[in-house]
Amino acid sequence: MTGPSSSHWAASAPFDTVVEWDAVTTGDVAAERIAWASVEGADVDTSGEVLSVPAPGGRGTEVRVTLRYDMPAGALGRAAAKYFGDDPSQALDDDLRRFKQVMETGEVVRSERAPWGKRARQQFPQRPARPLSDEELQELEAREEVLA
Repeated sequence: MTGPSSSHWAASAPFDTVVEWDAVTTGDVAAERIAWASVEGADVDTSGEVLSVPAPGGRGTEVRVTLRYDMPAGALGRAAAKYFGDDPSQALDDDLRRFKQVMETGEVVRSERAPWGKRARQQFPQRPARPLSDEELQELEAREEVLA
């Protein structure tokens, strides 16, 4: 957070680049809804909303995410991001899957053959889930530090 309703973001992009932008909170209802939009002139034009709603039948909570973004470099940027595994939609799917696992089990369960999720170029045939080895854990932590 850079202020009470503003934040600064950075994300990995194709060709080992990083894009950065500032955003403002456009709506905030505690434990129910948060919405945001990038500031005018930002490198990434984005907006979105996260809603927490009761699941049908009182079976927990559903998290619904709406994300809109215009990639730098337009269609070429979108294609490159998807090819190199930096597609924001896939990253969002991976993040939501990990969030769900942490909320349900207290930890992220990873498959032996795809410990980083389903990102393109890192997808391998799936095997039963198991804890990561110390070496895999160190590699994963190093990757997450780069993305942070």
